Amino acid sequence: MSTPTTFEQLYRETIPSVVSVYVDPEHRRPGGTGSGFVYDAEHVITNRHVVGDVEAVDLRFSDASWETGHVIGTDAHTDLAVIRTDALPPNADPLPIGDRPPTPGEPVAALGNPMGLDGTITTGIVSGVNRSSPTGSGFTIPDTVQTDAPINPGNSGGPLVTLDGTVVGVNRAKTGENIGFAISAAVVARIVPDLVERGRFRHPYLRVRTVDVSPTVAEANDLATPEGVLVVDAPLGPASAALRGCRSVRRVRGRDVPVGGDVIVGIDGHEIDSHEELQRYLLTETRPGQTIEIEVRRQGQRTTEEVVLAERPGRATDPAETRAHVPIE
Repeated sequence: MSTPTTFEQLYRETIPSVVSVYVDPEHRRPGGTGSGFVYDAEHVITNRHVVGDVEAVDLRFSDASWETGHVIGTDAHTDLAVIRTDALPPNADPLPIGDRPPTPGEPVAALGNPMGLDGTITTGIVSGVNRSSPTGSGFTIPDTVQTDAPINPGNSGGPLVTLDGTVVGVNRAKTGENIGFAISAAVVARIVPDLVERGRFRHPYLRVRTVDVSPTVAEANDLATPEGVLVVDAPLGPASAALRGCRSVRRVRGRDVPVGGDVIVGIDGHEIDSHEELQRYLLTETRPGQTIEIEVRRQGQRTTEEVVLAERPGRATDPAETRAHVPIE
């Protein structure tokens, strides 16, 4: 593939690698089809919510050729799925997965088949990075990319690419006017190889509820600066013996704010400044069974606690390991 420099060139170079994913009508979701893109010589990436629980799908390429695809791996926590196919058109080259986060303001294009319109490109910029995106089934995907490139039904599973054709995200949702979200390349690079090899990904599990330390939270907890994340609750789980949750509330600025818990400020020497950063680090840098060192601020002192991460269960109803609903001003 040559290096595109305009959206016109980008379209010509990348659209042969973009796929329409058709699910049997009996199992089809609203919208009818989804999108995907070529990952390697045998595999296509899409969203889990596109394929659902089916084992086989039909794939249509830009040259109008059809192939049968077999769903070999899915992950509900990140809404990713991998499809294996026995043949690809000659010009359907794998799209490279980015090895760096995109930059807010960077031009991007969303490729896919919105509303059943094959071979569509929409353009915009990266609006933000390291966002949290709810899946609608009880999970929240960390490290998602926000874009104003239009993402509509049918775009799900298609690539979000920069001008050089590098995939920086897998399109999955639109939540408002000019607000769309894509699963980041870092998450794709972490999850997809395991889906290809094993059909599943084992997620690390800390099982804590946290809230960002905003000025309100800092004031309530007598903290000098608003930094880190406050542990609101650490129920039975890998961190329950090492981390302390809040045991009371204090009325500040007209709100009840949890107080007394540990404030996580780092993991393995990596600074943690938000719930999003905590979740991103756990997903992209750790594994179940790994021992991590969590640096916390506790009663005015800094201390380090060791925690052996568990494997996250598949349930979407566990309220732990979420952002707590408390003030974040």
